[in-house]
Amino acid sequence: MLDLPFARAITGLPWRVIYSCLLNGSFDPFLAGALYGPINTVSENYAWELQETELDAMTGWLGHALKERGIRLEGITNGINPEVYGPRDPERLGLPAGFDPLSGDLDGKWTCKSEFLNIFTDVYRASHDHKELLDDIEIFGSLGTEGNAPLLTVVSRLSEQKGIDMLVEALEGPLSQGLSSGFRIAVLGSGTPEIEEHLRKLAARPENYGRILVMIGFAPRLANLIFAAGDFFLIPSRYEPCGLTDFIAQLMGNLPIVRSTGGLVKVRDAFNGFAFSAPDKQALADCVNRALDAYYNKPDIIHQMQRNAVQNIYDNYTWKQVMKRYLRLYHKACGAIEAW
Repeated sequence: MLDLPFARAITGLPWRVIYSCLLNGSFDPFLAGALYGPINTVSENYAWELQETELDAMTGWLGHALKERGIRLEGITNGINPEVYGPRDPERLGLPAGFDPLSGDLDGKWTCKSEFLNIFTDVYRASHDHKELLDDIEIFGSLGTEGNAPLLTVVSRLSEQKGIDMLVEALEGPLSQGLSSGFRIAVLGSGTPEIEEHLRKLAARPENYGRILVMIGFAPRLANLIFAAGDFFLIPSRYEPCGLTDFIAQLMGNLPIVRSTGGLVKVRDAFNGFAFSAPDKQALADCVNRALDAYYNKPDIIHQMQRNAVQNIYDNYTWKQVMKRYLRLYHKACGAIEAW
């Protein structure tokens, strides 16, 4: 058993409590805290997954250990302040133009997309002419400007948890033909070296010239431009406690394409984004193709989904809305403390 004297020293808890709150041989503060008050996580569905599914293996089976003690995890989906990420104030976000998906004013969004594509038509020029935007960013591949191809975007940690390896497999397999004419994709992030290398190789293939852009690193202003420029935002996570990037993308008219897991179930298929269930490359590819079909053939539906996405955030997920649920949880916690 690891560091039990240290756990007792910093918590001041008696030995009987220390020994009763072990998980995989180590003291677990969540098990201890749950004895004295409610315990929550950042979405209702993730709370359910941790106590009812195999995804709890990622926590060392903490959710199931709580359930065995009769303790139910509570879930409260995170909120967001829409004004912080709303594109109506372009200067604050470093965007070239403002726009408003809720009202259907998207002229500024096309300006953002055009500027983003123009920056990356030539990687050498991009790295020299936009040093402030691209400082410490490694750039691979390029993007063309011809036609009206939709732009798929990724701003993420490049890891298996985020499903980026699955995305690489989809781009090498069932989505590869669509690259020639159907869409462009831009990826920003860093993470697992093997996944980074696979993305670099994809971007370097001659047949992907002008279609795949990979940017290793992170810069907030660049991320904002990607959110604003994109038509679809990929989040193919294997598991996801909540997710805030789907909110940010939606506020900028960039419809999420997600795997329905954890907090990502707040993206409802064909309402405020596109969703798929199976954690595999074919399911991801099929979902992307549905989104592309809507983009090319059903633009009115896309515009309605953009409006739905923003309105849904204002109706249900602002911090003004979410804090009411947290206040109820805190009152419940205070009641539990008084009972002790």
